[in-house]
Amino acid sequence: MKFATPATTNPIDQLKVIGHPTDRIDGPYKTSGTAPYAYEHQIPNAAYGYVVGAGIAKGRIKSIDTSAAQRAPGVLAVVTADNAGKLSKGNFNTAKLLGGPDIQHYHQAIALVVAETFEQARAAAQLVKVQYSAEQGAYDLAKVKDKAVEPDDKDAKDKKVGDFNGAFNAAPVKLDATYTTPDQSHAMMEPHASIAEWQGDKLTVWTSNQMINWGRGDMAKTLGIPKENVRLVSPYIGGGFGGKLFLRAEALLAALGARAVRRPVKVALQRPLIMNNATHRPATIQRIRIGATREGKISAIAHESWSGDLPDGKPETAVQQTQLLYAGPNRMTKMRLAVLDLPEGNAMRAPGEAPGLMALEIAMDEMAEKLKMDPITFRIINDTTVDPAKRERKFSTRRFVDCLRTGAQRFGWDKRNPQPGKVRDGRWLVGIGMASAFRNNLVQKSGARVKLDGKGLVTVETDMTDIGTGSYTIIAQTAAEMMGVSLSQVQVKLGDSDFPVSAGSGGQWGGNSSTAGVYAACVKLRELAAQKLGLDPRLAEFANGNVRADGRTLPLTQAAANGELVCEDTMEYGDLDKKFQQSTFGAHFVEVGVDAATGETRIRRMLAVCAAGRILNPKAARSQVIGAMTMGAGAALMEDLVIDQRAGFFVNHDLAGYEVPVHADIPHQEVIFLDETDPISSPMKAKGVGELGICGVGAAVANAIYNATGVRVRDYPITLDKLIAKMPEV
Repeated sequence: MKFATPATTNPIDQLKVIGHPTDRIDGPYKTSGTAPYAYEHQIPNAAYGYVVGAGIAKGRIKSIDTSAAQRAPGVLAVVTADNAGKLSKGNFNTAKLLGGPDIQHYHQAIALVVAETFEQARAAAQLVKVQYSAEQGAYDLAKVKDKAVEPDDKDAKDKKVGDFNGAFNAAPVKLDATYTTPDQSHAMMEPHASIAEWQGDKLTVWTSNQMINWGRGDMAKTLGIPKENVRLVSPYIGGGFGGKLFLRAEALLAALGARAVRRPVKVALQRPLIMNNATHRPATIQRIRIGATREGKISAIAHESWSGDLPDGKPETAVQQTQLLYAGPNRMTKMRLAVLDLPEGNAMRAPGEAPGLMALEIAMDEMAEKLKMDPITFRIINDTTVDPAKRERKFSTRRFVDCLRTGAQRFGWDKRNPQPGKVRDGRWLVGIGMASAFRNNLVQKSGARVKLDGKGLVTVETDMTDIGTGSYTIIAQTAAEMMGVSLSQVQVKLGDSDFPVSAGSGGQWGGNSSTAGVYAACVKLRELAAQKLGLDPRLAEFANGNVRADGRTLPLTQAAANGELVCEDTMEYGDLDKKFQQSTFGAHFVEVGVDAATGETRIRRMLAVCAAGRILNPKAARSQVIGAMTMGAGAALMEDLVIDQRAGFFVNHDLAGYEVPVHADIPHQEVIFLDETDPISSPMKAKGVGELGICGVGAAVANAIYNATGVRVRDYPITLDKLIAKMPEV
């Protein structure tokens, strides 16, 4: 099915199942421990692999001695680049997943020890002796900033509208400030884990992967085998946040280990290797300049961002939101990419906008203060209904101002004291802050297969994944709505490359795109079922397990009385995204208390207001947003992958040293979804929301801390050592 014109009234608009707060259909399996995650898949005769990571960040392996490890009890094989055979590099990988002799980053996998038990593999891995020839690497973004270059990626090129320099120089009110965000780690509960098994030349990998088709393709390319010989299975994922978008070392090494020992092999990355071997959110240095009239209209705005990655890597696209969020005739955005010999930088929840808004939304508050204007008023004055760079291109929907005003009213913004450091609650300095939320709405081609049997059971098959986002449930809701059956009559099967290729989970496109693919397949199934019943498909209505048309009502089960009906289709998209700018909007509000003596910050309450099209399952969507708000609080106050500048690795590479928020850190959260639909987006009239919830949170916290203390911190995370020296007198 081709989605080339805006959606009109369709069966989804009935909202009998869609749009209702629905418990997750996979919840009982997860809470009872019966949902099989990758490493828990029961497969006979499985051996265990343990990954050995490089002990240097840059250089070469002079020699690798595995003889002692091979003689250790229970050891079946030791796989290295020397004996693994010819390996390519996947399209989505920046570094090789199996290093040697060249080393590209610290903890790059250089060997896999395979043994009868995990303990034997781990013990033998300590016996692998490696001699290196280390080279001097670059690990500090600030030191190599001046060597950074404009990226090759066309989407990352400089963008200019009007005469920024002239307008900025002429502006009566100006801001020129630099902000930094640190390297951050995915800290999902489930590690990167896989089990691989070969049957002849066919490979099956049970893995934890967000994008099945991408992973399948890169596994085939890396091994040099046909794609049809690879099957990836990933029905349950214990968190990904972008860290599991691409093929990672443990999946490839499990396949190599299984080929070497001719039996299934299980591999899970130990936590330190998740931090240093897998991907992370890169650090940024961001310069923002804003010029405005004394009445608060932005006349010039520029956002420049520097980030680093390995050679052939990509930048952190921190300037994206600044291209679209606020009006202003003279504009400029630039990204510069430096070479760093750190582990690969790549997608982490809301790449680009999450760190970009951490800077932009502080800058907007700083500018409002210069103008002696309320921060919300300043944002409303600079709202736009069109793409500021292409004024003929309107937003499909844009309820940004509604988000600001709704949030202000609900949070009690009118009670905020605009004078910093003036509100006390005992020993606590209390402040309120806000920030805008923005994330582009992306749609991806997505397919599904639907089946109807003689008992009225509707089965949906798609390689879409569920990373804790509720994919099972919204897909079931879509099928139930389309086919006029209850949720109990729908069975959903996900995460298998034998199923039709879906959008996958990433970029906030998963929910809207995957359900649109199910919608397309169900349209075909509705037509086929009506024909089988002798009814006009154009007039057929599906409800309560029946099909009604031409004054006749027949049971849906009768359509499949002579055999199962099977339909498959893929939702593809035309050029509506070129005709209209599709984005999601929101506003975050935060109240903090800062200890007047110690500088310790405590979040007291948080509110998110989101405008993201039709909300398919408000219960699951709220869960996504409060999780994102929590991640945003962690980014503001805690998260920082600290680099050993001598050896080039992340020091705090476990959950003991890498701090993330816990329940006690976030006492009260509220989420409001504005009632809207977006017919430009998809037949579901929905958009993504899972990443919007993190966008702007960090800045809202920072702005609240400033309101509490009068101390402006531009370098994240905002730890007490950055506050204490400038705090008001006790």
